[in-house]
Amino acid sequence: MKRRTFLQRSAAAWPVLAGLASPAPAPAQGLQPLALPKPQKQGGKPLMQALAERQTNRNIGEEKLSPQMLSNLLWAAFGVNRETSGMRTAPSAMAVREIDIYVFLPEGVYLFDAAAHNLKPVLAGDHRAKTGNQAGVGKAPVSLVYVADLDKYASGSGPMRVTDAAVQTAWSNAHAGFIGQNVYLYAASEGLACWFRALIDNAGIAKLLNLRPGQKVLYSQGVGHPEKAA
Repeated sequence: MKRRTFLQRSAAAWPVLAGLASPAPAPAQGLQPLALPKPQKQGGKPLMQALAERQTNRNIGEEKLSPQMLSNLLWAAFGVNRETSGMRTAPSAMAVREIDIYVFLPEGVYLFDAAAHNLKPVLAGDHRAKTGNQAGVGKAPVSLVYVADLDKYASGSGPMRVTDAAVQTAWSNAHAGFIGQNVYLYAASEGLACWFRALIDNAGIAKLLNLRPGQKVLYSQGVGHPEKAA
């Protein structure tokens, strides 16, 4: 075969070969920011009862949470509870607030903006099954992924710079734990099933979300209505 003929045939075949390649993650194109209803800060079960009923329930059904319930859940997790100072429902050392919550929904992945109390689009498509390595992870209507932006420690976001990597990691794990417990207590208060996960593909999720090297995926947490008995 002559060289020119080979190149022409190769060029013609390229679109077909390209179609066989693994597709890149879909961008957020088509997703719109989601305005959340104002969180309801009254009601629910008393704290001591919620503590008594707090538990991990992996049997989460596929029924979606209402917009109001999703709003309440995210506010309870790490929302602003003091408007004048911007302080949150979970503590953060030196008010660095380095934990970001990525919200995995059936239609796509969003970033929770606590100050505006809305969801910013990040990635289109249903990626819930990628938030854990165990069976059944993708059934939960909401999966939260906790990401620590460690660069904030050294950027002067707080009153002092923290450059020790071990300290950054320890503090961020504690902060994510506070948020996870808030989610557990809200779930218990509303009769929801909740599942906090440490066994996740950290590197895979970081690649999916196109995170910077300074952003570290820590944990995920599924929330939804308990699966109904057959």
